[in-house]
Amino acid sequence: MARRPLPRILSNGSAQLARSRELARTAADSATDVLHPLITIARGLRRLAAAGRRRWTETPKERRGALLFLVASVILVVALVPYGPLLAAITLMAAAAWQGRDRSSAASDGPDEPQTQRLKSLYEALVPYFSAAEDPDPLYSHGGAWDKAFPTYAFDGGGRISQLVVRYPAYFTDGEAEARARIEHLLAAKSGRGREYHFTWDEEGNQLTVGVLLPLPVDIAAQRFVTTPGETVLGFTDPTRVRRTLPLTHGEQQRDVPPVVWRTGLRSTEPHLLALGQPGSGTSTLLRSIALQALQHGDVVIVDGGGTGEYACLTGRDGVLAVEAGPAGVTASLEWAATETERRLIAANRAHQAGHPPPDDTKRPLWILLDRPTAFTHLAAADGRKDPQSLLQVPLRHGRPANVTVVVADQLDSMDALSEPVRRHTRARVVLGPATAEQLESVLGAPPHTTPIDELPPGRGYARLGAGPVHRLQVPATPNPYDDATPDVLCQAVLDLLPPRTTPADGETIPEQDQPEGEPEPVPMEQAGEQGPEPVPVAPETPEPEPEAVPVLTKEPLPKPVPVLTKEK
Repeated sequence: MARRPLPRILSNGSAQLARSRELARTAADSATDVLHPLITIARGLRRLAAAGRRRWTETPKERRGALLFLVASVILVVALVPYGPLLAAITLMAAAAWQGRDRSSAASDGPDEPQTQRLKSLYEALVPYFSAAEDPDPLYSHGGAWDKAFPTYAFDGGGRISQLVVRYPAYFTDGEAEARARIEHLLAAKSGRGREYHFTWDEEGNQLTVGVLLPLPVDIAAQRFVTTPGETVLGFTDPTRVRRTLPLTHGEQQRDVPPVVWRTGLRSTEPHLLALGQPGSGTSTLLRSIALQALQHGDVVIVDGGGTGEYACLTGRDGVLAVEAGPAGVTASLEWAATETERRLIAANRAHQAGHPPPDDTKRPLWILLDRPTAFTHLAAADGRKDPQSLLQVPLRHGRPANVTVVVADQLDSMDALSEPVRRHTRARVVLGPATAEQLESVLGAPPHTTPIDELPPGRGYARLGAGPVHRLQVPATPNPYDDATPDVLCQAVLDLLPPRTTPADGETIPEQDQPEGEPEPVPMEQAGEQGPEPVPVAPETPEPEPEAVPVLTKEPLPKPVPVLTKEK
């Protein structure tokens, strides 16, 4: 049977469809080229409208009226100006054309040669840690493809890695701190030393994100922070782990910085703090900052073990009960603090049992700040006296219900000389200055999520409150205002925060009391002159008549005849 040929429309249809498709594509390209300015302006108008809508949404409700008034005023001025609408239309079209331009740049083929070499070396360095001989399809192998292991990467202006996402096999022991520490140390060394890196482990997705942290601000001076009673600002940290910010004054500017806030009081789980650091790391600066904040609502007792006069500016100030630098004065002050803690506990307990609120004298916070107490420990051991740290056991153990807070600052090398109650009851920890990863973990109880560096500015370190995360910390600049090497701006900032001076304890005057009749009043030293006070005459031993002694012992006046005290004959 002969095969019949196909119709002409079916045999030549594919060629005609291809030619029609090509003609349509050419026409569309030509129309796009002709209408490209209009398309650009329309895209720009849409972007401007979206920006205006977003600005209106972000504007608080109380400011929207002022914004509407401003827009209406601009429109009115433009309408009244000659050729104003025409100029406004031209300006709007120009802005729309600028906003609607094609911003998509040509995608680069990849990193340049030095960046590629850096990524390859980093990949090869990770092969011994992320490979196994039993893996049939290893992600990491010598000479393997590094682009599969590093899906995201970024470089800074100097050619060093600023952000990196590392994929690792599922059998890697990312739950062990030692294994993670080895990887973090390797990445920090290969990415560039002298910077602080933040590591985010995603155990579920088997990914590690490495980011470079910006330096913390070191130019924030001491000032009044917006806090409530019971909150103390230890310093400032990164916005990644803290959701709260504080408004601060920096010169003539205002800015918001995330703080590390330490809460004390009856409901605090970390009522006491321990700060350790190398010499010159800023532990005394931290104590001065805490003292200035504590004096707003409480009393302070300061023990200066350094003996360098770092707290001389607080001597004789209102609320500063004592600033002791000698062994005898330190022992007396700490004994008084222990006795005061017991008195507060007894008074509060009696009030609770009677169903009354605690007395007012037990509500005012009492702060005990000790700088290098281990220095007095060595002196006490040499003289055979009691260790002053043993007197801190009562304030440390029972200080929270008595509103007594203890802050201890010492050198990192003297941690073994601290007493057991100090190390056990100080759950808030701060480490300032250079420190190794092992030292940070031994003091804070957990390793930080950043890599420690060797060179740090004063007041820079890490803080951990209880079982919370480890934060980077920068203590506000609170120097000794009497130090000649300190800038005048920082000294004046500290002096402005100091409370007014009061009469020293040795010069306090005893308030006058009601004197019994017949006893002479004491003569002031100014009236006595150089001869001193006149001798007080001694009363005779003969008994005095009864009626004169009665008004002193009773509040109500008695009648002249006193039948109770006299006998009738």
